[in-house]
Amino acid sequence: MKRLRAAAVQFQHAPGDKGANLATVRRFVERAASDGVELIAFPECCISGYWHLRKLSRDELAALAEPVPDGPTTRAVAQMSLRQRMTIGVGLVELAPDGRLYNTYVVAMPDGAVRAHRKLHAFVSEHLSSGDSFTVFDTPHGWRLGVLICYDNNIVENARATALAGAEILLAPHQTGGCRSGSPYAMSAIDVALWQNRERDPDALRREFAGVKGREWLMRWLPSRAHDNGMFLVFANGVGQDDDEVRTGNAMILDPYGRTLAESTALADDMVVADLDASLRERATGVRWIKARRPELYGSLAARTGKEQDTRTVRFEYGGK
Repeated sequence: MKRLRAAAVQFQHAPGDKGANLATVRRFVERAASDGVELIAFPECCISGYWHLRKLSRDELAALAEPVPDGPTTRAVAQMSLRQRMTIGVGLVELAPDGRLYNTYVVAMPDGAVRAHRKLHAFVSEHLSSGDSFTVFDTPHGWRLGVLICYDNNIVENARATALAGAEILLAPHQTGGCRSGSPYAMSAIDVALWQNRERDPDALRREFAGVKGREWLMRWLPSRAHDNGMFLVFANGVGQDDDEVRTGNAMILDPYGRTLAESTALADDMVVADLDASLRERATGVRWIKARRPELYGSLAARTGKEQDTRTVRFEYGGK
């Protein structure tokens, strides 16, 4: 039965410094290669930086963006992939041929192929367009991958559509935890001073990372995306101060039963590794549930209710930022 060694990375990006962020990616790829990793996932917008994007004008955002697959970052990551025989996923801002800008996740594979997912629910900047298609593809490792970026994963239909397209592994790159969600019983902001004071008082920050602002919130829903759809899930996230918010890391890899195979509790850049065994999917609950579907009953799922709103409106309507 096929197996795959996968890694999920959390790291604190340098806002707007693509060279520094790419150097961090390269260091983790080299470290992963020495551990026999075949698939590695980095966070959303890890190359461009994330939360500061909301402050950029369209011209400034365009200056930070790159074409895909012909831009310098994609070419550099593709070279790493070929050299290390590893599938590598990184996030950046894409400049499309028609001039539109996207929050995009690039996946380079060791056979030279490059695939890209455009975030379906973009909200960090009014200048970013949302993607309009799911991204599921085969890899040279014999596994079928799907990609959903951050908020994409919050919508249960997105995970199910990805599974229905045959994804065995879901790459879930994020910049989350410590967000001003606006919901009273979900995650909320972490005091930036706790991050800046982490060496003197690590326990205070560790409690925040493990609590409702971080891991506790993630574990309310992230395992269900894996379990209900019978997919392995590779969660990569930012960590540390991101403009005026603090990302909580919590990098983890889940199996198709929603069980945690590996996770980070580090208050710093980190990588976790797990071996994925495809035989777990044979009798996984989610795989069996998908087989029991009755699609003729689900027309209402694709019908508009009149209550739909733009992601930006939903994200910020309760005062979240």
